[in-house]
Amino acid sequence: MPAAEIILWEAIRRKQLGVSFRRQHPIKPYIVDFACISEKLIIELDGDSHIGNESYDEERTKYLEAKEWQVLRFWNYEIYDQLDEVIEQIRNNIEGGH
Repeated sequence: MPAAEIILWEAIRRKQLGVSFRRQHPIKPYIVDFACISEKLIIELDGDSHIGNESYDEERTKYLEAKEWQVLRFWNYEIYDQLDEVIEQIRNNIEGGH
């Protein structure tokens, strides 16, 4: 896993947000970075490889949302520089039922 994924995984695993997440979870035809099955919530982390691929990411997000998943996307730098805010946004999403 890239460093940003490791950092976020450490922050959300073991039900630290009150729900369970899976990493590298398949939702065909894709594999998402993190998925909370009970909340139908996906967390995707975007690094430099996503620059210039915005249309692919948008298409992917639309597909997943059509399958009734909510997708939260964060840039890797947000994990490095603003982890508390990212966790709070995820927590608010879970507590607010999306």
